[in-house]
Order: sequence, then structure tokens, then C-alpha cells
Amino acid sequence: MNSTPTILAVYAHPDDEAFSVGGTLTHYARKGVKVVLVCATRGEAGKITVPGMTVDDLGKQREQELREACKALEIPAPVFLDYHDSGRYERTRHDDPLAMMNVNPFDVETKLRALIAEVQPQVMVTFDPHGGYGHIDHLQIHRATLAAFFSTGNLPYGGPQRLYYNVLTLQAAEGIARLGQNLSPDIYGVSDSTIAVQMNVSTYAANKKAALAAHGTQMGETSLMGRMTPEERQQMETRLLGLESFSIGGTRTPIEPYPLRGLFDGLSGFEGLDS
Repeated sequence: MNSTPTILAVYAHPDDEAFSVGGTLTHYARKGVKVVLVCATRGEAGKITVPGMTVDDLGKQREQELREACKALEIPAPVFLDYHDSGRYERTRHDDPLAMMNVNPFDVETKLRALIAEVQPQVMVTFDPHGGYGHIDHLQIHRATLAAFFSTGNLPYGGPQRLYYNVLTLQAAEGIARLGQNLSPDIYGVSDSTIAVQMNVSTYAANKKAALAAHGTQMGETSLMGRMTPEERQQMETRLLGLESFSIGGTRTPIEPYPLRGLFDGLSGFEGLDS
């Protein structure tokens, strides 16, 4: 077993990390945990939300934004899998063979298996089965990460011991739906009993805000956040910047008690991280 506590966080686009798991990654990085953030794409098909902004190479721009966000979160630079963003709506890249929507999930799993063997994480974190809000790239990464967790148990170091999904509470999903996202809270939100770990990350709110701000092309006036009223923004910051929630995606160790105090709770040799 790897003696260095390590988290492997796997996401699809630059900015996924800031919303979903940024405070938790900062929390554990400050405790000396090795944090490896994987980003499948460079967000090439994203929507620029700053009126009048032109970018020659959006993928290159968003890669740099993610690197700056990682600095804000106090974690190392990201690892890219070098796939392409599938886009959404009129930006969907149906004919791009490297777009996540067109990639064989087994190919993604193969890359993740190699990375798991290299960095030897005890804990993995990724999207829930609904991909947060249903983006096809999120769903692809969920599937490949889940497969990689299950297929690496025979690695010499024992493989990752826990897989977590970042999830939306019912209240958070209701809040996002009120802001215009076309999703049903009953489908995309989870019950309290589904949440295995709830991290109070309010201490790291400044880190999360700085990470979000680093994704400048995505946080402009026409973005979801940019269109919020002050009251809506306050609610969002309370729900999304102060708490991060996780469910169990897979485990190779017993889980007792439940809910857990943190992502390493119950993993032999790492008890002090969540005491």
C-alpha cells in the first residue's frame, strides 16, 4: 500500500473542479495529501461568456485558466488526458473523433488505469452517475473512472480503496433549477441518506472564489453566475462554496460508522487525516 496519502480527482473540463471539489482538495492538500487533478479535455468547445471577448485558441486559454485555478486551490498543475470537449447545443462536435462523446470509454479507462498504477491513490473522486447536470462528457468520465476503479483492485499496491462521487443535495439542485438549468431536482439531487461525506469547506471559500475567477472565459456576464441577482449569488455561495457533498461509488474496505467524517475515514494508516 502506498504510504503517501493520495487523492486522484477526475473531471472533464476546466472549471469542473472549482464547483465540485475545490474546497475539499485544498483541505487535504493543506494536510499534506498528494492531490492529482485529471482533466480529460481543455474545454475547446466551451462558450465564452464575456461579451466582446475573442480568443484565438480557447483550449489553450482554458488550459492556462485551469493552471491558475489550481494555484488558487493550492494543488499541483493538472494532468490532461488530451481528449476534446464535446460541446453542447449548437457547439456540439459530432464529427470530432477526439470529442469525449465519440471516444470509446475503454480507451479512457486504459489511460486512467496507467495513471492509477503510477500515482497509487487511496481515494478517487469524480462525477456522480448523472454527471452533475447531464453533460455527455461528464457521463463519459463517470463511466470510465468507475470502470478504472473496479479494474485496478489487483494492482500490486492494492488499488484505490475508495471511490466517491460529488453529489448535489436536493436543496442545491433546487437552487440550480431555479437559476434556469433544465434539470429535475428529484433526479439530479440526492437524499441526505445518500450522502456519505459532507465537507464543510467554508474555510476555503476564498480559494474557491479565486479558482472560479481564474476561469475568466466561463464566468462572464452571460454565464449562469453572471446572470445571478445578489440574493441568488449569496444563496449559491452558501450552498456551493461552503459545503461539498460526496456519495460512495465503490469501496474495498468496510464502512463504519456512516456517514463518514472525511474521504479517508476508515482507511488503515490514514485515520489522522479526518480526526
